[in-house]
Amino acid sequence: MAEQSLDTLVARVVDTGNCSGCGTCALIDRGLEMRLSADGFMRPVRERPGTAPAGAARRFATACPGMTVRGQHHDGIPYHPVLGPVAGAWEASATDPEIRRRGSSGGVLTALSAWLVESGEVAQVVGAARAQDEPRRTVPVRIVSRAEALGSAGSRYAPVAVCAQEGSSDPAGATVGKPCEISALRALADHDGTTAPLLMSFFCAGTPSQHATQDLLTELGVPAAEPLSDLWYRGRGWPGRFTARTEQGRQADTSYDESWGAALGPTVQWRCKICPDGLGESSDLTAGDFWRSDERGYPLFTESDGFSALVARTERGLDVVQRAVAAGVLTVRPITADDVVAVQPSQRRRRRTLLGRLTGARAAGARIPRYSRFGLLPLGAHHARESLRTARGTFRRVRARRTPRP
Repeated sequence: MAEQSLDTLVARVVDTGNCSGCGTCALIDRGLEMRLSADGFMRPVRERPGTAPAGAARRFATACPGMTVRGQHHDGIPYHPVLGPVAGAWEASATDPEIRRRGSSGGVLTALSAWLVESGEVAQVVGAARAQDEPRRTVPVRIVSRAEALGSAGSRYAPVAVCAQEGSSDPAGATVGKPCEISALRALADHDGTTAPLLMSFFCAGTPSQHATQDLLTELGVPAAEPLSDLWYRGRGWPGRFTARTEQGRQADTSYDESWGAALGPTVQWRCKICPDGLGESSDLTAGDFWRSDERGYPLFTESDGFSALVARTERGLDVVQRAVAAGVLTVRPITADDVVAVQPSQRRRRRTLLGRLTGARAAGARIPRYSRFGLLPLGAHHARESLRTARGTFRRVRARRTPRP
């Protein structure tokens, strides 16, 4: 490792397609900045001379989710083969009706963020929200009030580098981020021997290209040149609708099923397609949709009051949930890990077929990150036929992508 510079390692991660756009490299070295690439994803760019002290390359190699990710196991806390560590699980919603409605599901992460900063539990919460000057874009933000927590409510299905935000690794704060961002912050704190901030995450199916947002707007009759006053992907109902409002007062919207399923989801970056952890194992707390499902177990997207699946991963997370419930911030009903997995069929399928996907990608010549302690081998072996089919399909797709066209 000593022979390789930070820039060399960063370039390798980007060039192999394994960058998730989390911003960990820019946290380690402030001479790097996260910029949108030509294909619409966040990527590091060297803007100034390096600022990192000796050992930066090793810190990066330990924490960057494009290089390595470790599953989390905690003494005394059960480990579910799909969901990861589970100290407690609940069907949950924000007690505050405004927060519940603004959130993507039950408003749990928004309610916790508002309570944590308003009560003085943390100095700030780092998260993501729409850019004030261009609602099409998503940016990392520092939250210090209920109003700012409300302003960041709802999912943002677009690139954003939360780790690059100042304060994202502050032990006195909390950070809400994608699973890859949270795993990076956890690994960085472990490597440095420091205390991580309170880490909160959510169920994640991947980061779509920024271009997909504008392509969807164009389909809805909103050209790129038309200024927007607001844009939200979900929330304001459950699951909520993709909605854009122009400065002239015109509104364009479409369903969650159409926006995510048909327009945004198909554009997720390669790293997300080989992610071992869409469920936020490295967090203290993870929240996601606790969907109502049909007789086949597939989610229903009919509008209703939102419910979150809330999972405490650590004793710290469990303590936060218990105190938030006692304070009247959250309304909860205990459920099991299997209850959560049952209403997340895509996450369940992705986890059990990931071994096949990784095997097919490697056989086709792709370089992949190192994943450990996720139990992928027994899961893949238990679903051997599905894993083999996935490996073959991935091999063909990766080989086609890597083969130059005549």
